[in-house]
Amino acid sequence: MNAERDLTRLLAGMRPELADGRYVFTTVTGPAPAGVAPVVTVTEPEGLTLVVRQEEADAAALGYDYVAGWITLRVHSALDAVGLTAAVASELAAAGMSCNVVAGYHHDHLFVEHARAEEALAVLVRLAERAERSPAPPPGAGSPM
Repeated sequence: MNAERDLTRLLAGMRPELADGRYVFTTVTGPAPAGVAPVVTVTEPEGLTLVVRQEEADAAALGYDYVAGWITLRVHSALDAVGLTAAVASELAAAGMSCNVVAGYHHDHLFVEHARAEEALAVLVRLAERAERSPAPPPGAGSPM
């Protein structure tokens, strides 16, 4: 499957999917503790950021401030595609929701406030539906490559 670069097709085909569970961002100064299986890691000068299931963080006594729902955009987005992150973040921001985006090789992953994850999913589904009906990019989405 080839990675998509066209913004309108990316938005129309994003097929957002909400994973089960609650996820938290935490940080450690060494490797991830035993029993913790991160879904995301980021190495920073201050330590290793981990995104893990909340129950794993609790069991390992890891601190966190933010509990998130994990939404995967099922479209295979090219890493050099322009505008997808901006369009999605703008749409969620217009609904008063924060969004922490992580790009994987095949898909983009959004971490949104867990209490509003279903609402965020609905916002993204509406954005995809608008893109499907329109040959032009949705408002705030920029122009396709």
